[in-house]
Amino acid sequence: MDQLEGMRLFVRVAEQGSFAAVAQQLGVARSVVTRKVAGLEAKLGVKLIARSTRRLNLTAAGAGYLEKCREILNLLEAAETEMAEDRLVPRGAIRVGLPLIFGVRYLAPLLLEFASRYPAVELDMDFSDRRIDLIEEGVDLSIRVTDYLGPREVVRRLSSSRLVVVAAPAYLDRRGEPRHPADLVAHECLGYTLSDNAAWQFMVDGQLRGFPVHGRLQANNGDVLLDAAVKGLGIACEPIFIAGPALAAGTVREVLADFPTPELGVYAVLPGNRHVPHRVRTLVDFLAGRLGVQLPQAVSGD
Repeated sequence: MDQLEGMRLFVRVAEQGSFAAVAQQLGVARSVVTRKVAGLEAKLGVKLIARSTRRLNLTAAGAGYLEKCREILNLLEAAETEMAEDRLVPRGAIRVGLPLIFGVRYLAPLLLEFASRYPAVELDMDFSDRRIDLIEEGVDLSIRVTDYLGPREVVRRLSSSRLVVVAAPAYLDRRGEPRHPADLVAHECLGYTLSDNAAWQFMVDGQLRGFPVHGRLQANNGDVLLDAAVKGLGIACEPIFIAGPALAAGTVREVLADFPTPELGVYAVLPGNRHVPHRVRTLVDFLAGRLGVQLPQAVSGD
């Protein structure tokens, strides 16, 4: 049992990159965590973690052992879950990766509701638009808003959101309104740098086509690009959950509405090499049941 506890602590330290952070989470002294991991290293006869004054790094043996520990702990949790599934109350930690704007505006209230409903669940919410490696970073669940998914990703579609192309009336009065996607080449287009597509895509004559765009302003945040569009600095291609309020207020106007853009899916992405714990499945079911019901103007359900 001591070795199993040491394995759990080692995985936590490897994922957090800090003995102190793990000790604080567990409410114990840092020396307790350090001693137990050191005891595990002594039992194995290998160094798992290379310590320095600035950061912790896994040794080659430690990196290999980490994956084995994850497999063992996942199998153990799966066995325990299967034995008690019918009477199991969701409990334990869930680390969830969330897109920044959609996460803060729409998912955070739902997650807080989930936390109130299931007080035995611990939620660690990480808000960022960067694409993360769930296995490498120890994330149990990632919510992603995208039109592209990797072929090996394990996902569940929760909902969807349409893209709209918008510009301020003042910009359109000054530069003219594009009537066809090909016209965008003559316009200032505000670029979203985290997009997987180098061009903006539209349905033209029944086919999805990409149209190169350019502009002097780019950002990795949709709110910033929308603000630039409102200020008349260019044309933005935004999810409706970002652009909706500005459209309703009339500070921007939709253009190229006759040429549909690809729909963005709202997906729950799960680690491909893990048993999905009951608490994580419960959260995914909860979000799937809430998104389409509570956000009819932001996202539409399947």
